[in-house]
Amino acid sequence: MNDRNEIRIIYGDNPRQMVKELLEAIKPEEEIDRNALIGIKPNLVVAKPSSSGATTSPEIVAGIIEYLKSKGRDNIVIMEGSWVGDRTSVAFKVCGYEVLSKKFNVPLIDLQKDEYTAYEINGLAINICDYVKKVDYLINVPVLKGHCQTNITCALKNMKGCIPDSEKKRFHTMGLHKPIAYLNKLIRQDLIIVDGMKGDLNFEEGGNPVQMNMIIAGNDPVLTDAYAANLMGFSIEEVPYIRMAESIGAGNADLANADIIEMNKDIRSVKPTPSRRVQQLARYVVEDSACSACYGSLIHALDRLDEKGLLNRLKEKIFIGQGYRNRRC
Repeated sequence: MNDRNEIRIIYGDNPRQMVKELLEAIKPEEEIDRNALIGIKPNLVVAKPSSSGATTSPEIVAGIIEYLKSKGRDNIVIMEGSWVGDRTSVAFKVCGYEVLSKKFNVPLIDLQKDEYTAYEINGLAINICDYVKKVDYLINVPVLKGHCQTNITCALKNMKGCIPDSEKKRFHTMGLHKPIAYLNKLIRQDLIIVDGMKGDLNFEEGGNPVQMNMIIAGNDPVLTDAYAANLMGFSIEEVPYIRMAESIGAGNADLANADIIEMNKDIRSVKPTPSRRVQQLARYVVEDSACSACYGSLIHALDRLDEKGLLNRLKEKIFIGQGYRNRRC
């Protein structure tokens, strides 16, 4: 896939076969040297199986590995760093990647245990795990899903797994959007395969999965995220890091002039439709530099209170985040 203006979509219920068909059309091996180190970066933000709508299906990654090996591209690793509070090693096991690693003899790289180096862009220093920079060809395999703070998470935000835990915390103190955009100028994604089979359209950590039965391919993360936002019913302006990334040259968000190719007919009965439930519940919250795990847990708690008819008893807003440390109301 040499045209960075192209997006391909395939529909179906067999993710391993679907991704192979996508790759046969794209032919990524034509731009990968036989000795190149290929890094596959799934989304294993939490230790939950893909059926939860939170993590990348191991079937899709298996299909990618089988395809690459069939083309003589054997130097492959799977790398990830789960969010703060979860361990990547546990996620690898729970999400089915230990089995995948043994079956295909593909190493698992736990980026939470990796060393890191600071890189600077436009005056902003960002720490990036060293192994990420060793990779010659990066395949990003995010999940199409919602996020309690950024509305969506897809290609651009999935790169947050490539930074150490200390940097993940710092990203939240900077407001998430700017550092996510800048990070994607520092890390080049060569191919993006979006797992749109089953995703939680509200929460990054899953729990309310929607069966969508689609896989999306592109090689411009900004364009891919613009398409993902549009699919989920959000404008690009509702996901600020997309425009920010475009403005610093990390990609192009011009969907109107994108070459969007559907490889087969969309016969799905369920399509991505945001409930905007998170936005409704966020009215009860005042947030300043809260991490996603904490903020998401609070939103979940508010949702449960609402289900029990108790949320109307909350008379004051709840303050959350590092910005309120040592402060009193």
